[in-house]
Amino acid sequence: MNLFQKARGEFIDIVQWTEPDQSDILAWRFQRYHNEIKMGAQLTVREGQAAVFVNEGKLADVFNPGMYTLATRNLPILSTLKGWKYGFDSPFRAEVYFICTRQFTDLKWGTPNPIMMRDPEFGVVRIRAFGTYAMRVSDPATFLRQQVATNPEFETFQISEQMRDTIVSRFTDVLGQAHIPALELAGNYDKISKLALEKIKPDLATLGVELTLFYVENISLPPEVEQAMDVRTRMGVLGDMTQYTRYQAATAIPMAAGNPGGMGGMGAGLGAGMAIGNQMAGAMAGAMIPPAGRPPPIPQEDSYFVAIHGAQTGPFDLPTLIGKIKTGDLPPDTLVWKHGMPQWSPAQTVDDLKTAFPDQPPPVPK
Repeated sequence: MNLFQKARGEFIDIVQWTEPDQSDILAWRFQRYHNEIKMGAQLTVREGQAAVFVNEGKLADVFNPGMYTLATRNLPILSTLKGWKYGFDSPFRAEVYFICTRQFTDLKWGTPNPIMMRDPEFGVVRIRAFGTYAMRVSDPATFLRQQVATNPEFETFQISEQMRDTIVSRFTDVLGQAHIPALELAGNYDKISKLALEKIKPDLATLGVELTLFYVENISLPPEVEQAMDVRTRMGVLGDMTQYTRYQAATAIPMAAGNPGGMGGMGAGLGAGMAIGNQMAGAMAGAMIPPAGRPPPIPQEDSYFVAIHGAQTGPFDLPTLIGKIKTGDLPPDTLVWKHGMPQWSPAQTVDDLKTAFPDQPPPVPK
């Protein structure tokens, strides 16, 4: 190798990053080693990328997609940091980070612990939720400062835990503020997703990251609550439990009759027969009472109409009139009438009422 080739190998004249296919790399530092970047080198920034120059730990210039010839005129911040004079054309050293700005999709989120919420029907319940989201780096400079620092390679898994904690925290806030009953959550996934997306965005913006999509795939109740709901659903499907019990008793009779013989069979048959007999007795007794949900009519007490100052009032039930008699509000000669009486009669002559009046002495003999 001659001196010219050696000198040429010490300078970098092409700066670019060919990102691997299906890569999860968010940031990659250009491998400069001890070489210097030649003034006038070609910088290539592809779509979905941004290039950030760092000099002695200070963030300098940021380049968006395109091809650039590196010179003092398009490195204004770096030129200021290095104190270059206009036209100074010597090689320079700087760290170059390529930031991936494309969208990363199908990222997973979920609640590591149940979320407590108050439900109008069930009271306090615990729920779990999970789904997917998509994100991208929206501010390469902020992302480099807040996340990458001096890391030569930064992948999505290194920020996924922080993303998940932020998402779960804000999702919990949204769920509590939405006041959506547990049984109606399934019909409001889209509404909850949109509310959560807007709630999460400001927190991630401080990291230079943007949440572009957010989806709720499932919100579930604890298994024991789901089992109770299944029982409630089955009861609703069965309908009248009395009729269902009668049907079960009727279908059990042929099964008991077909039970094989033997002492064990006799014992089992006897037990089954007693159980069936009890069920049938209950069913027969049930046939003598009104169907479930329809109680017999409440016995109606006699109601009386009362004539007060020539006007008809009432009707009043018997206990009410007896109370008026005891308080003196209903004189003995007050006319009363009820259905079945041929005419209005004084209250003291009516069998239901006369015993409530205090005994009156008979007329004094003349």
